[in-house]
Amino acid sequence: MNRLLTVLCVPLVAAGVLAAPAAAATAVTVKLDPTYRQQPFEGWGSSLAWMAEATGGYPDPVRTKLADLVFGADGLNLNIARFNIGGGNAPDVPAYLRPGGAVPGWWQAPAGTTRADKDWWTPGDPAEFDAAADPNQRWWVDKIKKRVTKWEAFSNSPPYFQTVSGYVSGGFTATDEQLRPDKIGDFTAYLAQVVRTLERAHGIKFSSVDPLNEPNTNYWKTTLGADGNPTGGRQEGAHIGPAVQSQLIPAMAAALPGTVVSAPDETNPDIFAADWNGWSSAARSAAGRLNVHTYGTGNRPIPRDIAKGASKPLWMSEVGGSWLDRQDFTSMDPGLGLAGQITDDLRLLEPSAWVSWQPIEDYDNMKPGGESAAGMNWGEIQVPFTCTTSDCPIRTNTKFDTMRNFTHYIRPGDRLIASGDTASTAAMRGENLSSVVHVNSGTADQDVTLDLSGFGCVRPGASVTPVVTDVTGALKRGKPVRVTSAHATLRVPARSVTTFLVDGVSSTAAGTGLGAGKPVTFTGVQSGKSLAAENGSLVQRTTDASAAAQRWTLTDRTGRYGSRDRFTIASEATGQVLGTAGGAVTLLPKGTTDATAHWTLSTTGDGTWTFVNAASGQLLDVTGESRADGASIGLYRPTNGPNQRWQAVAR
Repeated sequence: MNRLLTVLCVPLVAAGVLAAPAAAATAVTVKLDPTYRQQPFEGWGSSLAWMAEATGGYPDPVRTKLADLVFGADGLNLNIARFNIGGGNAPDVPAYLRPGGAVPGWWQAPAGTTRADKDWWTPGDPAEFDAAADPNQRWWVDKIKKRVTKWEAFSNSPPYFQTVSGYVSGGFTATDEQLRPDKIGDFTAYLAQVVRTLERAHGIKFSSVDPLNEPNTNYWKTTLGADGNPTGGRQEGAHIGPAVQSQLIPAMAAALPGTVVSAPDETNPDIFAADWNGWSSAARSAAGRLNVHTYGTGNRPIPRDIAKGASKPLWMSEVGGSWLDRQDFTSMDPGLGLAGQITDDLRLLEPSAWVSWQPIEDYDNMKPGGESAAGMNWGEIQVPFTCTTSDCPIRTNTKFDTMRNFTHYIRPGDRLIASGDTASTAAMRGENLSSVVHVNSGTADQDVTLDLSGFGCVRPGASVTPVVTDVTGALKRGKPVRVTSAHATLRVPARSVTTFLVDGVSSTAAGTGLGAGKPVTFTGVQSGKSLAAENGSLVQRTTDASAAAQRWTLTDRTGRYGSRDRFTIASEATGQVLGTAGGAVTLLPKGTTDATAHWTLSTTGDGTWTFVNAASGQLLDVTGESRADGASIGLYRPTNGPNQRWQAVAR
């Protein structure tokens, strides 16, 4: 059978599109590019945090069902879990945090300790450490550990006695530093002791620890009432700016050798970049992975290019949302909103993991009059956080369904590839195209044509099977459609998410991709002018496709078809290679192959590219955002500006 399949796998030739069905529908073509493959995907995940704290003590049938809905194969099928190490307020502080938000600390205070007592704790003293802390979150650990392949520990706030304000909900001014400078070492020792305790007690291994959560924001503020007790905020959080982060990250690495330190877990790409730009070289070196949230969605390519320039993996480590201004379990709006978020995160960030904030939310907090007057739709699953044996309804919304279109079919080890359609996510498993997830947010059906001409071979009988989620049901498997002349056209319903399961399409067409040896011109998105070699340096010139100075040949030096591969870029005019010296762009002697002459190229699938230099981590940049003919090209940190993006055209 293997021999027969090899014989029947033939190179792709001129394309023809299947005739679309007769009824009116909009047409979309999804052209896939297997020459641009992201790093192997590590998987899908969730924080345990509040949902585990609230539900880990529920009646066993209820909590088991919830765990299955999140981590089970028929549920969301997650494989990454982030354990929240609580800080904990002083024993004399009345409860004021939201349900589930009071994640216990792992310390054991002497009798009579109050919030005024902040210097009693000694790292490593067993009498002052509560090794039995947080039984609810730990129930989840035991229940899901056979399903989880990656564990991360994270902190929202240090314990109260390591904070400036004395409370775990933040400072009295939200932008004041909250981690006591004299307690940085104690804080990392505390986190390390919890991690090692959990590993021994539960037989798990944390692959990473993140001591930060949205640290450089104005979110975390403690407000005191007239009686001197706190009334808010309602969750743990601590402002920790880049300068203190620069001390904390190396200290964390020293406290847990052999465990990756991830950071900064910032709320959005722009503040993530501000943190990174403010880090010391020691902090940058000590961080083994970069984490970012996408509660703000602008400028996602900035963390992507920072991570590539630093040669560090990147996770989208937290996001959640409502995507509807009311509580609703049947509307497709939330499901489409989440699917769009995932699609854009994967396309623009290129993370190796995508992690939800928490799929289980408090039904009572989400209903009208809870978090808002009209109600909200956070979470894929809602259950009362005041559950009893006799009254514990579990409800799922359409986010639960559309998320499974991704998590059931894009699996750890798959590699996402470039797509010319911004609403589609495609994955390869080994050399085989395995799945394409397409989001149709419009009100009309779509005839979606998969353009598979970039693949090297298609077996006779190759097919595409749709798995559709819409208002009529979830994960409905349709009939397979044959691939003809490298194309397959399938109709998908309005307001739906469809996973196309592909069988019989594999490898990469010969002579494709930027490293195929064909000369390429690179034209600036902002200026409309092209990169040109001139007098040993680089400028932009009015495009002339016949000019040898504007034609470049790329050679992949580190891999094959990887989105993090490093290329040398040689001028057709001189044979010199594009490189850097003394912080400037220059042309280096022919044959130079060190890091100064290595460039990683990134695209969102739209045909434009950024160039990240391996030695500096900076990008090719039109100096001063100039549009002038002859303007110089320099280096600058990632900005996602059009003066850093270049349209590639093979000549």
